[in-house]
This record gives sequence, structure tokens and C-alpha cells, in this order.
Amino acid sequence: MHDGANARPAVLNPEQIAAQVAAALLEDVGSGDVTATLVPAAQSAHGNVVTREEAVLCGRAWAVETFRQLDPAIQLKWHADDGALLQPGQKIFELAGPARPVLTGERTALNFLQLLSGTATEARKFVNAVAGTGCTILDTRKTVPGLRLAQKYAVECGGARNHRLGLYDMILIKENHIAKAGSISAAIASARRVATNVKIEIEVESLAEFDEALAATPDIIMLDDFTHAELRMAVERSNAGGRRVALEASGGVNLQTVRAIAETGVDYISVGAITKHVRAIDLSLRIGFD
Repeated sequence: MHDGANARPAVLNPEQIAAQVAAALLEDVGSGDVTATLVPAAQSAHGNVVTREEAVLCGRAWAVETFRQLDPAIQLKWHADDGALLQPGQKIFELAGPARPVLTGERTALNFLQLLSGTATEARKFVNAVAGTGCTILDTRKTVPGLRLAQKYAVECGGARNHRLGLYDMILIKENHIAKAGSISAAIASARRVATNVKIEIEVESLAEFDEALAATPDIIMLDDFTHAELRMAVERSNAGGRRVALEASGGVNLQTVRAIAETGVDYISVGAITKHVRAIDLSLRIGFD
């Protein structure tokens, strides 16, 4: 992987992060950490978190909030920012403070860091795979329930971009919507009547459907399970019309196919695997007692 530039949301939502951490601590700690009581209440501890594999870091705010909620006296010193490429054995952060809350928070903090770093790392792999093509990698709504915006943030830490955040910020017309409207053009016309501040995208499954959609000029056309030859034809037809509509490829996308798809000339490729098939990064917290 290359440690390429990435764009992240300028502002994270502290209230949402606090709520996610509180929920995670509640399910783990419950009525209290009975094992931590084996350590004297006055005992202090120190430690550091390292990665055992190459990864893109994501999740600092969640780790900070975990220890803050347990005991604000715990101090964290970071050695890498979200979006940074980490090498095996690299130290990510150091911590020091009361031993009991340090031990209690270890698993929750690492769970957030491992999951979100895994998402960011997977996103970076796809971004690197299409480097130089001009194509943008997008995520989907196939996210871990309750962690939608956290994973969306991780995707951007990996250098990819967010598709719609949810059902509220873009109209995406699919087969059932088209069937109800009666036709592709009718569905787009109906969407245009209600879409005042959001973009309109429509999914098509053949070149004939693409031609009808192109004539109706939505903002984006999603080309679902098109062959590479069909993708190139769609790009050519769109270019012939002045490239008024952005084109997004979906379906059959993996690290072995994504570059060939990008080289057809489409603007976007959406990849559900970035957030759906994520593998947690292997991190380790090593603790010592003072």
C-alpha cells in the first residue's frame, strides 16, 4: 500500500462518538468489571498500543472517549494520526493512569480501533488499485448497524469517498421504484418533483435501460453488473452526449477486477466489501504496572 493523501470529514460528531462508546462500555462492563477488582484500587499502570500488521489507522476519537468515560485521569500520547499508514510493530499510542480503568477500557478501545482501522485499510487497498485512472472509489450502506457514520469516516481515512450516508441524503431509484412508476423516465421525473436539495441516481441493468436513463439526465446512473464492454459503451454514449451524467459501476467488484472496471472510464465504483467484509486489524496493548 502507498501512504496516499486522504480527505477526512473536518468535524467528527462528539455526541455520537460518546453515545457509541457508552453503548459499547455498557455491553462489556455491565454492572462492573469484577476482574479489575483483583488489582489494588491505588495501582497505576502504563502501556502502549502497537500494530502487528501494516494498516491505515482510524478510530483515535473513539479510543480517547473510551478512556475518558472510564477515568479522565488516564493520559494518552499519540504517535500517529487517523489516515496514517502503520508498519508492523509500530507504536500507535501510549497511555498512563489508574490501572483498573485502563484494564477495563482495553478491549472496548481496541475494538473500535481494530474495526475502523480495518475499514480504512480495506478502502486504501481499493484506492491504490485504481490509482491514476481518475476513478473514485465509493462505499455503500452495507455497514455495521449503529456504526454507519464511524465506518463512513473510516472510509474517508482510507482515501475513498462516501456514497449516500443514508436514505435521507440522496434519491437512489431501483427496480421496485421503476416498476411502481411505470418506466425509468417516469421514475426520474417523479423524483425530480420531490428532490429539492438532494441528487438523483438511478440503477440500470442493461444498455437499453441506460439509454432511457441517460435521456432523462439524472445526476448519476448506476451501471449494475455490466460487463466491461458494456461499461465502455455506456461511457462512450455518455461522452457523445456531453457527459452530462456521472456513471457509477457496481456489482462484481473486488481487488482483482476493480482496476479493469476503472479503466473503462466510469466516474465511480461502489464497493460494498469495504464496510461489509471488513477484517479487524491486529493490535496489541502491552501494559505494565507502576
